[in-house]
Amino acid sequence: MRTVGVEEELLLVDPETGEPRALSAAVLARAAQDDADQDVFEKELHDQMLEFATHPQSSMEALHAEIVRCRKEAARHAGEIGCTVAALATSPLPVSPAVGLNRRYQWMEDQYGIATREQLVLGCHVHVAVESDEEGVAVVDRLRPWLPVLRALSANSPFWQGKDTGYSSYRSRVWLRWPSAGPTEIFGSAERYHRLIADMVATGALLDEGMIYFDARVSPRYPTVELRVADVCLHSSTAVLIATLVRGLVETAAREWREGREPADHSVSLLRLADWQAARSGLTGELLHPATMRRMPAESVVRALLEHVEEALDGTGDLEQARVACEELLRDGNGARVQRELMERTGSLRDVVTECVRHTQG
Repeated sequence: MRTVGVEEELLLVDPETGEPRALSAAVLARAAQDDADQDVFEKELHDQMLEFATHPQSSMEALHAEIVRCRKEAARHAGEIGCTVAALATSPLPVSPAVGLNRRYQWMEDQYGIATREQLVLGCHVHVAVESDEEGVAVVDRLRPWLPVLRALSANSPFWQGKDTGYSSYRSRVWLRWPSAGPTEIFGSAERYHRLIADMVATGALLDEGMIYFDARVSPRYPTVELRVADVCLHSSTAVLIATLVRGLVETAAREWREGREPADHSVSLLRLADWQAARSGLTGELLHPATMRRMPAESVVRALLEHVEEALDGTGDLEQARVACEELLRDGNGARVQRELMERTGSLRDVVTECVRHTQG
């Protein structure tokens, strides 16, 4: 069974006002004093962000337990210095992001200017183990049309600088300002994949391979395929659903590769349109079906995804739980819908943030 790991980026906020707080260094210093959390939490691009990474897990129940524990520990460490954490993919309230003062982040600010300063967006990255780079690239080639569905399921960023954007995942629109971000062409082999990355780095527009921000990539650090398409999810249960579906997609793609089945040859232009549609409407309207690239109700496309990975999820014992979780998400809404319903009910973005703090910790 393939192992799965999750990285979540959390927003540091004032527990009373909901305003972002640039206190990541202080929170990390607190976490470093705790032996159990020394290697769990990491600094991110902006000082209003805190990242944690789970261990690789085979069991989704174990993965869920670790995500819940890390969120609670993040809140505990933040609380000790007067702030807390919210699983929000953008700040609903206006914010002036503070870029971290290490050499890498300063290079990025010098290179990309305002695009770096405005990148206060928070994602959920999922790593799934693969046996080789060749298998990993074959998986990346075959995942491409399904990634917008994950975008729609995880969408959790409707507000930006105090206003409703009209998007369910505005984070994804900001993320695409990076020159290496987004969907990719079919590579066909690990050799072609690595040659392209080397050529991209050689342009000087990127600092190194770590700045390859493809929607799905072979991790430069671990023997995994890494998907970076999801918003950080408001509820831990949604993060586990995304991880479950990603493992199912990776296993399904690997089987197709071993059986000699070619990847769908959709152009990057069509994939970008599918991704835009998912970011715009989330689960409230229509999505582009990964097979036909034509509009269908979101519910139908989500169920098509479940059907696509059914055999893989059945093999890991996750099928029924994934079905139930998808139906609940379609019924109750993703993070974007929850945020908008809170805004409609309270009329206050501060109340949206403070209520989402409670959702973050379950």
